[in-house]
Amino acid sequence: MLEERTPTARPAMQIYLDYSATTPPRPEAIATMQEVMTEQWGNPSSLHVWGQRAAVVIERARVQLGRLINAPSESIVFTSGGTESDNLALLGVARQYDRPRHMIISGVEHSAIAETANWLESTGWQITRLAVDSQGRVNPFDLQTALRPDTVLVSIIYGQSEVGTLQPIATLGEIAQQHGALFHTDAVQVAGRLPLDMQALPVDLLSLSSHKLYGPQGAGALYVRPGVSLLPLLNGGGQETRLRSGTQAVPVIAGFGIAAELAMQEMASETARLIQLRDALFDLLADVPELVPTGARWQRLPHHVSFCVHQADGDLVNGKALVRQMNLAGIGISSGSACSSGKLTPSPILKAMGYSDRAAKSGIRLTLGRETSLADIEWTALVLKQILARMVRPVALSGHR
Repeated sequence: MLEERTPTARPAMQIYLDYSATTPPRPEAIATMQEVMTEQWGNPSSLHVWGQRAAVVIERARVQLGRLINAPSESIVFTSGGTESDNLALLGVARQYDRPRHMIISGVEHSAIAETANWLESTGWQITRLAVDSQGRVNPFDLQTALRPDTVLVSIIYGQSEVGTLQPIATLGEIAQQHGALFHTDAVQVAGRLPLDMQALPVDLLSLSSHKLYGPQGAGALYVRPGVSLLPLLNGGGQETRLRSGTQAVPVIAGFGIAAELAMQEMASETARLIQLRDALFDLLADVPELVPTGARWQRLPHHVSFCVHQADGDLVNGKALVRQMNLAGIGISSGSACSSGKLTPSPILKAMGYSDRAAKSGIRLTLGRETSLADIEWTALVLKQILARMVRPVALSGHR
């Protein structure tokens, strides 16, 4: 049975179900940041005691991140977020070569990977985009056949933020490494929700983000396997082992560290609870003919529920319109990735999975978190059903095109 969790104070009838976009900073992270801003505010590169105090804060957070993914602390490079980590992985590899080579990504990457690959392609790099099946999964055989003698990097997202699908990262990484290519994965949605073991996973580079696991916005990290070399994006003082110049954001990194530590401690129980809530929400909406689940049903992020709307016309009825109606009802959900949710265009992720332009405009995502209760899920299902009955069925009956 799901245990009811007493919700923290919040406005009546407001339910936040967009935890894949961002998570509220947990109180422990806020307290840690406040303490650091008050007492350890020095420049961590300075040699005096004020700088030393700040440097200790940075290294403590590095240890905390290392423990979360079972990696040596010296393999953690702090960045400003997941997007910068993704860019550092791809461009940090590419800039080592005096002429363009070959990279492989999937067709369902976050824009931080997809757009960086597009830019590299414009400079002469060869980019292969692996097709995915209707659930958004890469076939390992396709990766095997796409590898070339000049393939230097493979980047496959671990958990897809829009449709929730988990990729067979261990298998894909092993194929890449056996070929001699480096393997990167964007694990922003996975970290803190599922175990990550860098001693066991065949992964050379892995991207993390603080605000996806109840830390503050403005911090991220890139795991760099010892022995893997990169060139930096920024030139300057040579901080972060010369991979990320600029004075580190000490308070934000401290908040990231404590959030990572607590996520590791709570993962087993919280992930099991989220899976129960996720499956309950799918079950509550299973009798709604207008909702078609997207992504893999079982190889899925534990907190993630997503659909596209059958019979949506893409104009009057689309994902954005549903998000607005749910918002008016006091429920926060999203349509596609929050990084691109302001645009009314077909989702490239759903298009890559074989959906039509019209269907690819109708995707919605409900993602759960620490404050989500069973009562929240039940109320959300009821409200969504009412909104769909009001919006979709009249359009379907009218035959609107």
